Amino acid sequence: METETKIIAILKVLSESSEPVGSVTIARELERYGISLSERAIRYHLRLTDERHYTQPQGRDGRAITPEGLEELKIALAAEQVGFILDKLDLLTFQTTFDPEKREGLLPINTSLFDKNQFRKALTAMEKAFKAGFCVSELVAIASEGEKLGSVIVPKGKIGLATICSLAINGVMLKAGVPIRPILGGVLELRDTRPRRFVSIINYAGTSVDPSEQYIRAKMTSVSEVARTGNGNILASFREIPAPSRAIVNKKIALLKESGVNGVYLLGNTSEPICQIRVGLNRVGMLLQGGLNPVAAAVEAGIEVENVAESGLIDFQQLVSFWTLQD
Repeated sequence: METETKIIAILKVLSESSEPVGSVTIARELERYGISLSERAIRYHLRLTDERHYTQPQGRDGRAITPEGLEELKIALAAEQVGFILDKLDLLTFQTTFDPEKREGLLPINTSLFDKNQFRKALTAMEKAFKAGFCVSELVAIASEGEKLGSVIVPKGKIGLATICSLAINGVMLKAGVPIRPILGGVLELRDTRPRRFVSIINYAGTSVDPSEQYIRAKMTSVSEVARTGNGNILASFREIPAPSRAIVNKKIALLKESGVNGVYLLGNTSEPICQIRVGLNRVGMLLQGGLNPVAAAVEAGIEVENVAESGLIDFQQLVSFWTLQD
């Protein structure tokens, strides 16, 4: 069992790199997971992964993970990662340093990977969603192959697009002393641009994959239709705040809007349900836009995209207006 745990940890390290990785680098990265292995021990475990076809030697460059290795990693971590997203949200919330008044600091992002040849088409497909405000912010960042957005290295032949994640609101509120409780992510039905109800929900505490990624992959959104008619389904999330913090939250929401971050769709009243979702005693429900809504519009237009939600942090100064990308 101990050997299998170490093998999975090694596969995880390899899966996070777009290039072959050597034993020295693997040893250093394993320390982050609390696993201490000598280079000799790592080479022993790599021989095992080679025999199982989980990895492939790449000469002096080290090892690369194979499709079989990625599948094994996915299966092995499934049970362990129930609630993983909630832990990830908490970590990124804590790491957010963005100050909307000074307009500086780190913000959490989502990373979307597009084929180079389809990126221009993708931008056109996303225009209506950004124009209609179905996003957390119009501020984005792009990266070419080999460059990083958050923790994601853009693969060969791809262009990466970073959109601001709704966790930015969580981070700013936490720095102001307001803890936001992430409850669920889902598909929100709109009528005349007004939120009506969630037609599908996933509780953060019971999932190992970000809800937005799943809903986009399942093609359950109609963001383009909502932008055009005001009716349809978008990505959204539901959070709760302590009722006494409402005044502080309203002030921070106003400051966030001034800085170009506008992810709060609706703030309810004390203990009042929102979109048929019950709210706890002495708490206030908060409805947030899904940061990947514009990307969902691109998928609706038939464009292939690989999404990594909550992919890391970016400095506010690196962000540009979406509207400058067309130039």
